[in-house]
Amino acid sequence: MTNPDAPYHAHIYYDPAERPAAVALRDALARDPAILFVGAMTDGPAGPHPVAQYEVHFLKAHREAVVAAIGATGLRALVHPLTDDDLADHTSLAEWIGEPVELDVTVLDPPGVNQGIPRFGKADF
Repeated sequence: MTNPDAPYHAHIYYDPAERPAAVALRDALARDPAILFVGAMTDGPAGPHPVAQYEVHFLKAHREAVVAAIGATGLRALVHPLTDDDLADHTSLAEWIGEPVELDVTVLDPPGVNQGIPRFGKADF
């Protein structure tokens, strides 16, 4: 995917001890004009994510800066493109920052299918 306008997500994971760092990063990302959406902090499992996390949406052009900002915190994160293959997005197309989290991939849509869930901001791409 070479299009600089291609949509991306980052899922930023945290445990109770890391929550202050996660909040600080979330606040910083929310102030960054390159970030299109910052999701609510989810203090438990959500979708394929078995631990507390929140997501941020951005374009591929800003991927390096987002990865660097996350990496500087020491938090774990999953960074992935948004394609028509939800499973690949979260597995083979994804990049982990820090120790990977075992995802529940059984809840992900099969290739080419979106169950009507907005996957990029307020509307599907």
